[in-house]
Amino acid sequence: MPYIDEALLDDENELARKDSRETLRALASAGAQVREAVTLTQEAGIERLATMDRPRSVLVAAIGGSAIVAEVLELLAEPGSPVPVQARRNLPLPGWVGPLDLVVAVSLSGRAPGPLAVAAEAARRGAMLLTVGADDSPLAQVCRQARGVHVGVGRHRTSSRTALWTLLTPVLMGADQLGLLEAPVTTLEAVATRLDTRAEQMRPSSDSFVNPAKVLAISLAETVPVVLGDGPLGGVAAARASSMLARTARVPATFGELPDAASGIVACFDGPYTAIGGRRPGTYDDSRIRLGDIDTSGWEPHHFAEPEGELMERRGGAADGGGESDIFADPYLDGPSPPRLGLLMLRDAPTEPATPESVQAEALTDAVLTTAREAGVRVMEVQAEAGAPIVRLADHVAAADFTATYLALGLGLDPSVSPHVADLRDRTR
Repeated sequence: MPYIDEALLDDENELARKDSRETLRALASAGAQVREAVTLTQEAGIERLATMDRPRSVLVAAIGGSAIVAEVLELLAEPGSPVPVQARRNLPLPGWVGPLDLVVAVSLSGRAPGPLAVAAEAARRGAMLLTVGADDSPLAQVCRQARGVHVGVGRHRTSSRTALWTLLTPVLMGADQLGLLEAPVTTLEAVATRLDTRAEQMRPSSDSFVNPAKVLAISLAETVPVVLGDGPLGGVAAARASSMLARTARVPATFGELPDAASGIVACFDGPYTAIGGRRPGTYDDSRIRLGDIDTSGWEPHHFAEPEGELMERRGGAADGGGESDIFADPYLDGPSPPRLGLLMLRDAPTEPATPESVQAEALTDAVLTTAREAGVRVMEVQAEAGAPIVRLADHVAAADFTATYLALGLGLDPSVSPHVADLRDRTR
């Protein structure tokens, strides 16, 4: 069972010592990244895209920590874009891509093999290019030779996982110029403001019992995590959360999006990581187990819910409800208890005014959560505040990024340095 040091999460000096590359500081700069990227994009001449013919299609090449850029563009453009938008991580470039199409290639270093190869092949075919990456990189050179638009990433950006908004903002501005979506500077300023607010709430000096990201990290540490989004926006955020938990906190986490993932996720509630699953027939009461009331106190914009019995058990108190561990279990004879399933639900802001579709979607989300609680799953909820879609997405991304980082630090890991990733890089050079 993983052990998270809650005291460490409230020790700013120890957090800084373990965070060798200042991941928390980089995440806190997300709002500043948006503002800087707006300036750099304008200076790069992004308005040139508006003078070009509307492309027949848009293809976005991004990998690793940058991959979410393509997913976000697909998400935001899909409802009203007059042209198709799709993602591509590497060659081969589809045969239909040619002079009538726009290829967007994103790489913080400008040297990622996949996006660089896609951009080079697109340039060879005469496609329009929009690239985002380091100014002195091969990607920038390919774009300039093709007379495309290249946007630099500024200084002090060392990881694509912590420089998401540096990479995403120029792509959104380019899509706005082409009429694929609406992302005016006023909306991007709202994104920056929302990110600043979240950074203040999740700052290292905020105590673990009021800091929403620390609360989530503590709750997730003792679970087998599953991240679920309640719709397309939450689905993109869930994928980001799963990636950050794996890469930053070294905790594997499956993810899904409602409604499609409902049955697959709920089926896990019968498995070995819940209070009623993984036992032989006849060894437990088949009646549904109801845990204590849900405590929704805490951070106002994001609402976190956890069974009171679970919280009391972790803190050493008595637990209500039938799904708790057997008090007569002997860890030496019976073996250690397996970790419990933890469901992190990312909920979008309520639709105003409500529609039949939104009511149906909310009912499904509530049904999944009720089923989870009755099965003894540890349930956590994060709900975005109202705003434009990209602003609401910023809520979820900030929560996921800070939570994964605090989880890594609480487990005694450096969030930015993985020896095994370094070994893999050395073995594949």
